[in-house]
Amino acid sequence: MSLAMADPRPAGPIRRLLRRKLAVLGLIVIALVVGSALAAPYIVAHAPDEQMFDGLTLEGAPMPPSATFLFGTDLLGRDLFSRILYGARTSLIIGVVANGLSLLIGTVVGLLAGYFKGWIGSVLMRFTDLMMAFPALLLAICLAAIFHPSLWIVAMVIALVNWVQTARVIFTETSSLATRDFIAAERTLGASTGRILIHHILPHLIPTIIVWGTLGISTTVLLEATLSFLGVGVQPPTPSWGNIIFENQTYFQSAPWLVFLPGAAIILLALAFNLVGDALRDVLDPTQKGRG
Repeated sequence: MSLAMADPRPAGPIRRLLRRKLAVLGLIVIALVVGSALAAPYIVAHAPDEQMFDGLTLEGAPMPPSATFLFGTDLLGRDLFSRILYGARTSLIIGVVANGLSLLIGTVVGLLAGYFKGWIGSVLMRFTDLMMAFPALLLAICLAAIFHPSLWIVAMVIALVNWVQTARVIFTETSSLATRDFIAAERTLGASTGRILIHHILPHLIPTIIVWGTLGISTTVLLEATLSFLGVGVQPPTPSWGNIIFENQTYFQSAPWLVFLPGAAIILLALAFNLVGDALRDVLDPTQKGRG
């Protein structure tokens, strides 16, 4: 009876993903951060840049966490809980926009280089190698210093230094796919290059793009926080987890929560995306099909 009632169909990718406890934990953390960021105006009682010097706090004297201020206040009397929630918006916007742009650039470069090869592929991949020779953080600092830092400029800068890894991976897979029999058959039937790339090669790359997109958000969040901490990222008064740590680093010993709480938020969000990305890599890997 049990054999007759068993479902012979293999579990779908979503079901296989939800079987992984660490992936579920990562999804829960991401959902909480995204939900809190979207609902920030309805959750917090004070605006992130509102200074409160009404007897509750004094300028230059941060208040510790309390019932009134859940995460305490910073040296300017601003509610740290409010700033962290609004800072989550900044990290998520930059993470999605910058990572989306880097995926687009890396996919186009890798796809064209892997399919055409020859001088086109050589030029594109040598340029990719040249970009990889520069340390990503140093290149991002230089680019951010050249342009006037803002939320969208930071997203563009991060995208310009993060696409190279995606391009290498897409190039390798495209090079392999371009030699398959079904691609040769499409060429024989007269299919155009655009049709082959979009309808026959790109669909096979979607699992890889999804995995790298998920993993890339954690890298983007960390890089944005680093740039903001160094003063070349998102500029005050726009709250960012990186500039919150920078503004309060001098109070690390007397008011450690001002640094620890935004730092913990960065680590948790980056770890959550890494957990989900690792699980997606295993679930979407064709060699894992049929395995529990």
